[in-house]
Amino acid sequence: MNELLNEEQVLQLIYKIRNQKVMLDSDLAEMYGVETKVLNQAVKRNADRFPSDFMFQLDEEEWANLRSQIVTSSWGGRRIAPYAFTEQGVAMLSSVLNSPQAIQVNISIIRVFVKIREWALNYSDLQDKIQALQDSESNQNQHINHIYQMIEELLKPAIGDRVEIGFKSKK
Repeated sequence: MNELLNEEQVLQLIYKIRNQKVMLDSDLAEMYGVETKVLNQAVKRNADRFPSDFMFQLDEEEWANLRSQIVTSSWGGRRIAPYAFTEQGVAMLSSVLNSPQAIQVNISIIRVFVKIREWALNYSDLQDKIQALQDSESNQNQHINHIYQMIEELLKPAIGDRVEIGFKSKK
């Protein structure tokens, strides 16, 4: 790679699988400039560095669903389901693949993951603020409804005997 990866390019290669943001082994291998089997062999040689929360293999259903999303050929390409790497797994790859290109790619990927996390926190804050506005609006609406009820009560004619005040004409 001639330059650091574009954030948009990296972002398009991040999938949400099993409620985690992950990248696939084949995409990572391409970015690192190695074959997928070379990346997977390096990972297998260092299996103790990749616990299940760092890396997992997709099951058949997940792989079929993902294939339909990324439109891969049904007759060519890989024969087994890919490995998915979480943010921590991608960071650990830098210790397994130790080329200058791998280091630069890792820096780019980790920056994107950090931005995703920051965006998620800001999004959560925004949701909290919107909820607070909705709650305050709801309280205001209750107060306004209460005021309308009081006005309606004041405008209703009194029930019962009333003594009329004023002039009475004699007929």
